[in-house]
Amino acid sequence: MPGSDTSPDDIVALRAALAAEQLARREAEARASGAEAMVAHLKLLIARLKRDNYGASSERGRKLIDQLELELGELVAAASEDATKAEDAAKAERGSRPDRPARGQPVRAPLPAHLPRERVVIPGPTACPCCSGKLSKLGEDTTETLEVEPIRWKVIQTVRERFSCRACETVTQPPAPFHPIARGRAGPNLLTMILEAKFGQHQPLNRQSEAYALQGIELSVSTIADWVGTCTANLAPLMALIDAHVLAAARLHGDDTTVPVLARGKTITGRVWTYVRDDRPWGGTDPPAAMFRYSRDRTAEHPNRHLAGYAGILQADAYAGYNALYEADRKPGPIIEAACWAHGRRKLFELAELQRAPLAIEAVRRIDAIFDAERAINGLPAEERLAVRRQHIAPLVAEFETWMKESRGRLSRHNSVAKAMDYMLTRWEAFSR
Repeated sequence: MPGSDTSPDDIVALRAALAAEQLARREAEARASGAEAMVAHLKLLIARLKRDNYGASSERGRKLIDQLELELGELVAAASEDATKAEDAAKAERGSRPDRPARGQPVRAPLPAHLPRERVVIPGPTACPCCSGKLSKLGEDTTETLEVEPIRWKVIQTVRERFSCRACETVTQPPAPFHPIARGRAGPNLLTMILEAKFGQHQPLNRQSEAYALQGIELSVSTIADWVGTCTANLAPLMALIDAHVLAAARLHGDDTTVPVLARGKTITGRVWTYVRDDRPWGGTDPPAAMFRYSRDRTAEHPNRHLAGYAGILQADAYAGYNALYEADRKPGPIIEAACWAHGRRKLFELAELQRAPLAIEAVRRIDAIFDAERAINGLPAEERLAVRRQHIAPLVAEFETWMKESRGRLSRHNSVAKAMDYMLTRWEAFSR
């Protein structure tokens, strides 16, 4: 162009600068979309937590959560689209350079190796498309796609033929096969699927009924509930054997956890009590097992009833409801309290992580040293464990007690670290058994 001061080199530089600016803008848009999706996700999480904490949701609350879920889905899709555009722009900017994962970009994990592989071969050409010459195979490229086969419903017709004797007219027929539910119409695989969905996946029976109806299988909630109740009764003898095996242990680990329970017009907090037997750290050969119980509250009557026939060692937290179990005149005998070091460490670990309190950090370091020493002798015979504990672990525990008492003496009773230390010091006899 006559009179222009712009050289070809300047044009190339301007085009490169423009391309870089466009790439930066797309990357910024992708980051912004991802941030908006994260904000929507957190809003949805907060709404759900509020609903769980303050009871059953109102109609307005449900509509709010549904709206947030819809917005979250749209934002995630937009963020994914923006990220794809930014990646395509980056590839175009790189030109012919080989692709490599961007810094911080997650690497796609391989599909599970234990799944069966179904090989589908796409036939190649038999002749060269250019000159019709003979082709020789150089290799092949394989891509893997995760797929699932939908549930396939079927009706099994069990036929029992009847025969009559021509000589004496006796009629014979083979007996009916065993069925989990007498005169029931649900096979064992269907019952297993229902039980696993309810107790393993926490899927209510009404949702299961609705899902089956969408597949053309009409099963009412009452029918499924009858099946679940019958199966539960049939499994009661097995549960009794597991309970007896757990309560026959010399040592038990006990704990309880909260579980939200939907009630009429509100949500209540129930409790699941767990008692675990695991003798493997002591070299025991008996299989580990767990006993579970549910209650609608956390009163002391529940552990007293669960462990009414037990006498041994109970490792648990400092819940006051266990105190009656430790009384000397208890029948069939007192339970020996063994305080749980994991619970004691948890209080100090929270202070070390959140507040970076130096004394809490040092306490956690000392407890972890004891844990490491205990972990090293797991599974050894009792005599070897006792020798190592007397020689190495007992001095660590004694040093930890001395250090903790000295450190506690310099702290106010209102200090958070002091309260965490008091949790262990006031129960030191149970911690040092």
